[in-house]
Amino acid sequence: MADTQSFDENAGTNKLANVLCDRMKREGETPLVLDFGEIQANGSLTTNTFPVSIPKGEYSICRHVGGLSFTVSGGGHSGHENQTPKVNTGSHSHTVAPPVVKAGDRVLVAWVQNEAVIIDVIVSS
Repeated sequence: MADTQSFDENAGTNKLANVLCDRMKREGETPLVLDFGEIQANGSLTTNTFPVSIPKGEYSICRHVGGLSFTVSGGGHSGHENQTPKVNTGSHSHTVAPPVVKAGDRVLVAWVQNEAVIIDVIVSS
């Protein structure tokens, strides 16, 4: 014969269902994680969901758009003029300095707790 015990009569299952329901509600209430913003003339950041200017120095910027340079190394100088097996064939490195975020740039912002972090500059397709 089938078990006719109702859902409400099983306290453990009911409690688990309530916990899962509460957690799903809280997840749905979490704030937006990614946002768009714009760098203002004074260097402050204004985002779509937080229209109050965040002063320069009070938000973070990823290094690729923050003006920090980094070194790329490896490989040879293949393709250069006058290249021979003995000339321009060694491994080498270059310092790359990506462009810095500037006034008027439209940016992708990630919110990490209460801190805005600029991930990259957004451009039209």
